[in-house]
Amino acid sequence: MNTPSMRIAYVSLHWPRTKNSGVGRKIIDQMAAWRQHGHTVQFFSHHNDVNDIEALVDGTNIIYQAPKGIVGRPILEINRCLAASRLVNALREYSPDLIYLRWSMYVFPSHRMFQIAPVVVEINTNDVTQHKMLGPVLSTYNRLTRGIYYSKASGLVFVSGELIKSNEFTSFSSPKKVIPNAINLSENLPLEAPKNERPRLGFIGTPDIPWQGVDKLVRLAELCPELDVDVIGFDSLEGWTKLPPNLYLHGYLSKKEAREILAGVDVGMGTLALHRKAMNEASALKIREYLAYGIPIILPYEETSLVGVNLDTILRIPNTEDNIETSWESIRDFAFSMRGKRVKPEQIAPFVGSEFIESERLNFFIKCIDGYNKSNEK
Repeated sequence: MNTPSMRIAYVSLHWPRTKNSGVGRKIIDQMAAWRQHGHTVQFFSHHNDVNDIEALVDGTNIIYQAPKGIVGRPILEINRCLAASRLVNALREYSPDLIYLRWSMYVFPSHRMFQIAPVVVEINTNDVTQHKMLGPVLSTYNRLTRGIYYSKASGLVFVSGELIKSNEFTSFSSPKKVIPNAINLSENLPLEAPKNERPRLGFIGTPDIPWQGVDKLVRLAELCPELDVDVIGFDSLEGWTKLPPNLYLHGYLSKKEAREILAGVDVGMGTLALHRKAMNEASALKIREYLAYGIPIILPYEETSLVGVNLDTILRIPNTEDNIETSWESIRDFAFSMRGKRVKPEQIAPFVGSEFIESERLNFFIKCIDGYNKSNEK
């Protein structure tokens, strides 16, 4: 189905999106796919000031100052709101046919963007359970304000089937659709399999996010001394003064640097503790990166794009707190068996390739625009 040409505004709130981050690369891939289909796309990013503006995803940056400390907190929130007002004005000037909003906590007066064009909200997590982990103040604020975006949206895109069925979202009547995350396979070419005597396991993560489960990798390294573990994104682990000699922390890396590390691994590990935020299904960016490179994967949860896909290059383990204790032998044996093997591109392209998935997203945009126009005619 060919969609008519659209003028799309892609909006991200609160966080600077760097080109080398997983989310940043996802945004770049999505916009590139939409442009390849003939659409005009502009990225609008609302965030605190950064040292290197060139490192950010190209687009319109709406920047606010973020004073530190308790005294600086009220000033930060005022600055955030003023920047959100400038964002709305920039969107109005751009005059999009559709606004694609990556969900974040509400900031005044961002609700005014819903008066400009139909807004489709992308939902990547259960915000209610996730914000419980951030403390009572943020959790309460989120509960009180979350409906502002969800109830006004012309469409809700969920990255997993579990999210769309969650009780936290069933009360909202906006059109809903599950569209998992994707990756541009033409920009992320397969890697040759390494020739390791000792199998290597790779993991990409982000610090200070407990459901990543990076702490479990320490235990895995202890249980499997014959296995080497490469951890990207961490240069230290809180609470650990001495790490196993077969666990290597590589810190934050650029995409090129991360690819060089992953070129040497035999298997890639998915998020290990999704259960810590009461979830069992996800659409993780790291899994798409592993698969694009041809790396066999270990899934400790249900992967939306791979439900019902059975390959000998995929190992599934339970999404439980003790999944390493109960599955370390399976992980070790799988890693040994995957030495010299790679996932074939044609096996995974229909499930994770942006060429396939972004077409589905664009078709949903058209339906949301039609619904918005009809509601305004009444």
